[in-house]
Amino acid sequence: MKKIKIAFFAEILIEDFDGASRTMFQLIRRIPSDEFEFQFFCGKGPAQINGFKCVVIPSVTLPFNKNYTMALPYLTETSLNEELKAFGPDVIHIATPSPLGHFALDYAKDRNISVLTIYHTHFIAYLDYYLSKVPFLIGLAKNKVAASQNSFYNRCEIVYVPSKTMASELTQQGIEQDRIKLWKRGIDTSLFCPTKKESGFAQSITGNNLPTILFASRLVWEKNLETLIRIYNHCQVNKLQYNFIVAGDGTAKEACQRRMKNAFFTGSLPHDQLANLYASSDIFVFTSISETYGNVVLEAMASGLPCVIADGGGSADLVIQGENGFKCDPENETEYVQKIQILLENSGLKDHMSQMGRNFSLGLDWNNLASIYFDDLQNLAGVLHS
Repeated sequence: MKKIKIAFFAEILIEDFDGASRTMFQLIRRIPSDEFEFQFFCGKGPAQINGFKCVVIPSVTLPFNKNYTMALPYLTETSLNEELKAFGPDVIHIATPSPLGHFALDYAKDRNISVLTIYHTHFIAYLDYYLSKVPFLIGLAKNKVAASQNSFYNRCEIVYVPSKTMASELTQQGIEQDRIKLWKRGIDTSLFCPTKKESGFAQSITGNNLPTILFASRLVWEKNLETLIRIYNHCQVNKLQYNFIVAGDGTAKEACQRRMKNAFFTGSLPHDQLANLYASSDIFVFTSISETYGNVVLEAMASGLPCVIADGGGSADLVIQGENGFKCDPENETEYVQKIQILLENSGLKDHMSQMGRNFSLGLDWNNLASIYFDDLQNLAGVLHS
């Protein structure tokens, strides 16, 4: 049987680099190699992935976020076209509407090749943070980004979107509804689970037995870190005896450390240690409203950690208010603290939310989601050959 050939374009293909990378590698690790042949194209990654060739394209570091790079495909356009011609893809997968993504989309449309993409990052929500010092530009910038995204995604056959909230926002923005397909994110419930709780794990970080409030994320301002800082300050001013542990790294880390002097910053943790930290903490707080999905919220739920999160973005779809967690006004630090206090003072409710969150996570299985993905690739290839 002739294998279906997939050209897979992504800016960064390093496992565990961020939530988008983890999602992509969940699929990559499950590629049925007897049915599919992949070739990867990226700005940052290895020469081989899962036994398949990976073409690394010259890239530059982004000035506003030095952890990220942007590939420059037009510097090597001739050789890229030759690579693609030699490979002969049946379907093209594009991760991001970046210059690399636009190059891949143009290549596909010029040759009548079907395209599947996953909506990983809600870039338009970042503009409130990046342009906060010039607020009069925010509306104009959002219109420009929306127009660019609409132009890109309306040329793709399938756009995977991880939550109903995001699907609704993107449809209102102008992306055609028949291209959007709800495709949630999975969770490794054997890695993230309550049994990973270790007596003394949190205390090894804090040096005491006070209740532990955990925040885990990339530390960048678009994660609504200002609200996190206000939550911390509210607890400090009101002499609430809680530990705050912040897991993650990013450009805002030093500023957060200066403004949260008594909090504990772990930096980025390997997944096994992060799983221990989730399961060994008392409450998970997440203030971001820029998530398309909110992987860390699901990881916390799977670990049996009650969640108090912002009522905004894709993360909000994961929480049923008062049942498997609490959702708060994204900017209202007092509301977050009130919900934290309710949980810490009511062990029955805390245990109930812990169990409901765990049950919710068990319904999201990566094997099922991967099967949908590979079925869609087959269907797109079938349309091409019909």
